[in-house]
Amino acid sequence: MIHYLLYVDPGSGSYLVQLIVAGVLGVAMFFKNIKLYIKSLFHRSPKKPKDNPPA
Repeated sequence: MIHYLLYVDPGSGSYLVQLIVAGVLGVAMFFKNIKLYIKSLFHRSPKKPKDNPPA
């Protein structure tokens, strides 16, 4: 029976954690932008008041 000992040094481990966190945040921002775009399709912007009314 052969035992394989797996070792991840601290540099590789921290890089792996950084990749996972960046991936999760990237996906979250991607879906947030899609959500805001869809909300903007159904939301009306308020009318801007005219500065110079016709006299």
